[in-house]
Amino acid sequence: MQWLPEGWMPLAIAVDIDGTITDSEKRIHTGAIHSLRRLEEAGIPVILCTGNTRAITYGLWRFLALSGPIVCENGGVIWHPSWDEAIIRADGERARNAAFEMAEDIGIDAAGITTNAWRESEWCLFPHEDLAKIEDWISTSKYSDLSVVRTGFAIHLMEPQLSKGEGLKIALSHLGISPSDVLAIGDAPNDIPMFELVGHAIAVGGSFDSLTEVADLVSPHMHGDTFEPLADSILNKF
Repeated sequence: MQWLPEGWMPLAIAVDIDGTITDSEKRIHTGAIHSLRRLEEAGIPVILCTGNTRAITYGLWRFLALSGPIVCENGGVIWHPSWDEAIIRADGERARNAAFEMAEDIGIDAAGITTNAWRESEWCLFPHEDLAKIEDWISTSKYSDLSVVRTGFAIHLMEPQLSKGEGLKIALSHLGISPSDVLAIGDAPNDIPMFELVGHAIAVGGSFDSLTEVADLVSPHMHGDTFEPLADSILNKF
């Protein structure tokens, strides 16, 4: 199959983590790891662009031997170890407060998912919570400007200026790369702003319908199985 537009090659690749290079149990796909390393060795920087926290994303970045910046918490935190400091685009306190105030009214588990212990710009609830009730409560509260986005792993409460697209713009500005020269790969609704920004976007097999609707291509391979044939196609063009 033709993975990329005719005559087009990415200068960078923005990759989601959970559900994209992992499966539904968060087990990382070893073929995806190998493929991302091959792309880096060919001089194409990989940018991890995720809803996960900086601590977890940095660990993966380090062990995959990547070079691009990391875009964490849906664009709330952008960072590279060579920078003087991280770019933190929101204070997650309002999102956290909203969760705990909401819990008193509709009975959710406000403490949410484990990685909230390290979150800097947003707050995440368990994905099984009643999304409609959460959206309704937020819409009529003093936190009505907050965004509510469900992925396969969490319900994210975040400030309205946060998105993977906006965070990726900042990361790319540090690299001097235009978004039109970037390939994005993802699986969930929080990847939509990133897909709408870049030159070419691929949804892995098993993605949310809302993402496949805006993708340029939907992989015939599930999750991390996408990466080996995709990397082969890219590297064969060199």
